[in-house]
Amino acid sequence: MSSQEEILSDGRFSCVARDPRFWEMPEKERKVKIDKRFRAMFHDKKFKLRYTVDKRGRPVNYTSTENLRKFYALSESDSDLSESDGKELAAKKKKKKKAKGKGEADS
Repeated sequence: MSSQEEILSDGRFSCVARDPRFWEMPEKERKVKIDKRFRAMFHDKKFKLRYTVDKRGRPVNYTSTENLRKFYALSESDSDLSESDGKELAAKKKKKKKAKGKGEADS
């Protein structure tokens, strides 16, 4: 089998190297950016399907959430928000636990 360089040096296929239709898609543009309204689809049980066989009948062991992560990404500003939201939720849970502990001690 010929190497990629030999193929591109051939006069018949030289236009392929310069044609943007045949360029590989950049990593940043491969995934569709979605905003914070749809971030629940990454961890919600309603969106999670467990596959046991692929389309050809071969046994597999993966879920639909892996496909979602493969094709979708949170937008830059929303991913920053989601991280800060997670920190805020953790802080609120700690405060609630402390408040419960104090309330139980009083009674």
